[in-house]
Amino acid sequence: MDWFVAPDYWTSRLVFQRALAGVYLVAFLTAALQFRALMGERGMLPVPRFVAQVRFRAAPSLFQLHYSDRFFAGCAWSGCAVSAALLAGVDSLVPLWAAMLLWLVPWALYLSIVNVGQTWYSFGWESLLLEVGFLAVLLGNDEVAPPVVVLFLLRWILFRVEFGAGLIKMRGDACWRKLTCLDHHHETQPMPGPLSWFFHHLPKPLHRVEVAANHFTQLVVPLLLFTPQPVATAAAALMIVTQLWLVLSGNFSWLNWITIVLALSAPAFPSDPPSVPDAPLWYEVVVLAVAALLLFLSYRPVANMISRRQVMNRSFDPLHLVNTYGAFGSVSRIRYEVVVEGTADDVPREDSDWREYEFKGKPGDPRRWPRQFAPYHLRLDWLMWFAALSPAYAGPWFGALVERLLENDRDTLRLLRRSPFPPDAPPRHIRARLFRYRYTTWRELRETGACWERTYVREYLPPTRLAGMAQKS
Repeated sequence: MDWFVAPDYWTSRLVFQRALAGVYLVAFLTAALQFRALMGERGMLPVPRFVAQVRFRAAPSLFQLHYSDRFFAGCAWSGCAVSAALLAGVDSLVPLWAAMLLWLVPWALYLSIVNVGQTWYSFGWESLLLEVGFLAVLLGNDEVAPPVVVLFLLRWILFRVEFGAGLIKMRGDACWRKLTCLDHHHETQPMPGPLSWFFHHLPKPLHRVEVAANHFTQLVVPLLLFTPQPVATAAAALMIVTQLWLVLSGNFSWLNWITIVLALSAPAFPSDPPSVPDAPLWYEVVVLAVAALLLFLSYRPVANMISRRQVMNRSFDPLHLVNTYGAFGSVSRIRYEVVVEGTADDVPREDSDWREYEFKGKPGDPRRWPRQFAPYHLRLDWLMWFAALSPAYAGPWFGALVERLLENDRDTLRLLRRSPFPPDAPPRHIRARLFRYRYTTWRELRETGACWERTYVREYLPPTRLAGMAQKS
């Protein structure tokens, strides 16, 4: 069937596949380096406890069948190895069926991780990576030209990512409609980057232009993805530029990068692709059958998009085949941070020697400038931002974090930038305090060298010791 393939997208497929493999590699590396403290056997939210309470049908995962930290590490590092192989182009060296199985491996492994990841894996970009990764299984290799229907479905995901995000903003916080959200967003976003301070201090009229451009890119440009070339290519290019602007303005894990990867599948590059035989019948049947299923399942995100009660970042099936997305439907006006401190004193007092724990990404010391971490995802730092919004967000895991710090747990301390206590002398008490943070002005930056100014708000957790987490000093 000549209509089944699109030879002009040969280069687009190649770029898309290599870029997607790179995102997979970062995702598995993040899992391999952080899982023990977050959800390992002695983690804050242990996987064994979760799978004992949740059935396989609700959260299909290899770890429903067996779990040990060693097995999880093996899966995560195997995911890294397969992703690296795909990044190197191994899928083009094997038969079509083997390439499809090769792309199925990282999807299945990452699905297994996400479905037992609980709060740590509740972000929209987890489902987005899985939805895109599943389509990559159907995209083929050098034995066939890219299937038209799969290319369409990739644009369909990109449309839902952008258009859904645009709708959630217009329906959510009034500041998006007033074009004033960026007066606050760069300061209050979950994890600022090294340039966020400068973005915040751009002139307010420019902030209005930024918001208006965002609305245009998310509510108008996505419609052009389904127009003939070269208009669709221009639309994708504009989306890529917008996402790169967001990359510069903050740390949003791989959300921006996976969106860019999707956009890379849209351009057409007319060329003379290698001479290949027609797609085998079994391949056409599989692709068309799965595409029909995905289009049928799409009614749920479509219904969500047109609903006045639109929700963000929700998966509609346990395999994360079709999901809904969106970000920052509301924007905080004030930034709060939870500062965790410990003391070696037997009896904690206000004038005790309280020493502050330093996190890798979230603001702490006002003089420490934010660093660039994305696309790498600092999961604990992100959850600490939610914890500052409300203690309810931290309820399932914050007590366990405090307990691990009181034990000087090695895996937990690896998630931090620095512990103020030596390995053989853990603190006797831990406390947490809530501070309000704001960016300094240009003048304050020159005078103090600090990019943040913080003000004490209230006690978040009173001094707590290891002998009974309910017993407070």
